[in-house]
Amino acid sequence: MGDPVAGRSLAGRPCSRNWGASIGVGRCPDAREIADELTTRQISLSLGGSVYDPTDAVGRLLFNVLAMVAEFESDLIRLRTQEGMKVAKAKGRLRGKQPKLNRRREAHLVSLVHSGEYSTAEVADLFGVGRSTVYRAIERQRIAAKAGLAEATSRR
Repeated sequence: MGDPVAGRSLAGRPCSRNWGASIGVGRCPDAREIADELTTRQISLSLGGSVYDPTDAVGRLLFNVLAMVAEFESDLIRLRTQEGMKVAKAKGRLRGKQPKLNRRREAHLVSLVHSGEYSTAEVADLFGVGRSTVYRAIERQRIAAKAGLAEATSRR
């Protein structure tokens, strides 16, 4: 009545000290689903030399306690991550992903595409970016030109 692969979670990953994270538990309903799966597969949990069966009251209690600890731990990690990001942002160190092309290179890229000499894929390869980056650059320039035209019209 034991798991044929001892020391492994249902997902096949090695179990760690963080029981909830090792099998993907982040919320109590997930733990109940896992306990049901263990019951169906007739698998017991062995901790510290004691065997806990998810079908009896003590086993269900243990699973619920472990699920609550896992949920608490994931909430702490989320909270600490948010606090760290706030501190980094306040210090000016949280800038996000940097653009692959600066303004000058992006303008050159768009001019090459509009000249008709190169295809989008060729320009993307030439600049070391994906085709989607080329399409976004073209769209940004189109929007900027449209905004510049609207601004010039409104000044008159």
